[in-house]
Amino acid sequence: MFKEQIAASLEEAFSLYGFAEPSVSKLRTACNVSLRTLYKHYPSKEVMIVAALQYRHQRYLSFLLYDAPSCGAAAVLYIFDRLEQWMKEYAPHGCLSMNAIAAFPDNAFIGSAVKQHKIEVEQFLGQQSQRDDLSTALFLLHEGVSSAWPILGHQAVMSARQTLLTLLEQPKLENKS
Repeated sequence: MFKEQIAASLEEAFSLYGFAEPSVSKLRTACNVSLRTLYKHYPSKEVMIVAALQYRHQRYLSFLLYDAPSCGAAAVLYIFDRLEQWMKEYAPHGCLSMNAIAAFPDNAFIGSAVKQHKIEVEQFLGQQSQRDDLSTALFLLHEGVSSAWPILGHQAVMSARQTLLTLLEQPKLENKS
């Protein structure tokens, strides 16, 4: 539990300060722990970043599912409404995972964590929509909203919703092997 509290504090610190700016000393202060305790649980800044991203991933999926309709078109539209709320409250500068990649483009450990997050979001969207055939398209709409949010805000969500409605009206594509 204590390790999770540190991860939560790291997530908040990276969200506030970005990835390049905060020193480990500043992160320690944000976590309200000793440097020894911080390094005991997260032995490098790279590990701290991945822990923060993994914590945020779980928090994000829980946020999207809160009070959600069970599945189908209504669930996907609800998820995009929740995405808008998430962007307003927790990610006004865009996706934290993509910001991590931008700050550390050549770091395989961070890149792998971000890739895993994105794969799980794509699978989540396919499952919630009950349209695995649309999971990539839904994911691209999701990512488009996240990326465009700092510039377009609500307009990005409204445009995605219009496209969602069109996509969800299409008959399900059968897998041909």
